[in-house]
Amino acid sequence: MSDEIVNRVANSKLKTIDLEDYYPKGERTVIDIKHWLFHELILKESDFREHLKNHDWSKYKDHFVALSCSADAIIPSWAFMLITTYLAPVAKKTVVGNLSDLENSIFQEIISNFKIEDYTERPIIIKGCANKPIPQTAYIQLIEKLQPVAKSIMFGEACSTVPLFKAK
Repeated sequence: MSDEIVNRVANSKLKTIDLEDYYPKGERTVIDIKHWLFHELILKESDFREHLKNHDWSKYKDHFVALSCSADAIIPSWAFMLITTYLAPVAKKTVVGNLSDLENSIFQEIISNFKIEDYTERPIIIKGCANKPIPQTAYIQLIEKLQPVAKSIMFGEACSTVPLFKAK
């Protein structure tokens, strides 16, 4: 009888997905546009355009940017579009909203581009313990993408999983 230790998990068809492995590098930044408003309340187009023209956009190089306005002001859609014309050449991604909206948008793109061919008719574990801010929505989108092709889907670690789905 052999005393060789065999890693059955490593030798199985089980596939593990850790969304943390897909977390893109780049600083996350919120730009609050209230400071570019007249009395932090009213958007005056000529002043607003002047602020944008004189702003140092290079500091957002390779950033993921969320545009927001913390003032209780009515901001026309074109204002965020105009800001984006300055950010598009330097930032990796721009959204309107907060950091949570930004992460959701980043991962929506990641999941939509996720290749599922390697997971067809395979048991899958989606790892859940992450040190990076993986949005809950990313896990939901991943399940929606994998369920049509997976043999089974579990959540957690190989030693302790929660079964979520099993193909009939």
